[in-house]
Amino acid sequence: MKLRPGRPHEAAALTALALRSKAHWGYDAAFLAACRDELTVRAGDMEDGRTVVAEEDGGLLGFAALSGEPPEGALGMMFVEPDAIGRGVGRLLFEHAVGQARRLGFAALTIDADPNAEPFYTAMGAVRIGATPSGSIPGRELPLLRIEFGAQPG
Repeated sequence: MKLRPGRPHEAAALTALALRSKAHWGYDAAFLAACRDELTVRAGDMEDGRTVVAEEDGGLLGFAALSGEPPEGALGMMFVEPDAIGRGVGRLLFEHAVGQARRLGFAALTIDADPNAEPFYTAMGAVRIGATPSGSIPGRELPLLRIEFGAQPG
């Protein structure tokens, strides 16, 4: 398994991966349709080099994307292919995203987490600081998490 920057021509494949990953938690077709726009990866999202892809033997296993400007940003998206969950892909992506954020001068990241992913993020050191409204489902709230790590001296 290796990490590399996301490529603009992979936007559709990453969107499909995000939707499969979300579906892994048992969400129905109507829920996924409502989330589609929010989970869509656009080619322009990868122009700044803040989207990283995990791949193995040419297949996409997952991806993560940073957003915002230092000193505080967000883990904008992080999804793992369902059949790769539990293989360390999420940990590798998360650790890379935190390292990249530090190198870019971030001191902390917030995460609007799916409720099913909250235990993963808290195991990685994030702390729940509240809730945030879903951008896709009116009335639904998501756990709002934060991880502080301090910017790496430049």
